[in-house]
Amino acid sequence: MDIADYSLITSLAIGFGANIISSLVVVRLIYHLASQRRDYVFTFMLVSTSVYFLCSLLSGVEIEMGFALGLFAIFSIIRYRTDAIPIREMSYLFIVIALAVINALAPQTTGWGIILLANIGIWSLAFILERLWFVKHLTVKIVVYDKIELIKAGRRKELTADLEDRTGVKIHSLEIGKVDLLRDTAVIRVHFYADLQEDHFEETRNTP
Repeated sequence: MDIADYSLITSLAIGFGANIISSLVVVRLIYHLASQRRDYVFTFMLVSTSVYFLCSLLSGVEIEMGFALGLFAIFSIIRYRTDAIPIREMSYLFIVIALAVINALAPQTTGWGIILLANIGIWSLAFILERLWFVKHLTVKIVVYDKIELIKAGRRKELTADLEDRTGVKIHSLEIGKVDLLRDTAVIRVHFYADLQEDHFEETRNTP
């Protein structure tokens, strides 16, 4: 190995460490402390690391900008077949991808000072929105409801009270979907604040 190889390895290692720190700030200190969800921490950290190395190792190819935009296009159409990613988690996924791309490609043209400012700017905005503005996270739960007589107009308060009593969730609002008169059931989307109901997880909006 010559001096150029050692320089490349050193630069890659420094960038990797910086990207890990940047991702930990967003994922562990901002996202996880606000949501208390561990399932997406694994995904965010691995995606961030993978994107960083992918961008770094291909940075010599003359497709940097198109490649970076292509990554966003790819991840914008990702659908996990088990559970769709909630909008909030998808936003954090874009953040860790953006930080990985910035940390991998931008130092070659702008320098680490500008990169640090960009990282701090993203951290600060995420922190302000999550912690200082006390933004409550509205969550969705899908319920197959059996008392369809309560879905009639004028009985919304009774419907809400019955759902709260049977689910244990303080309901913010609800929407009535498919009504099955044969089985006397109705599909209802229940909206509630996840911050107040930490033992209930969010269900996907495309659930039947």
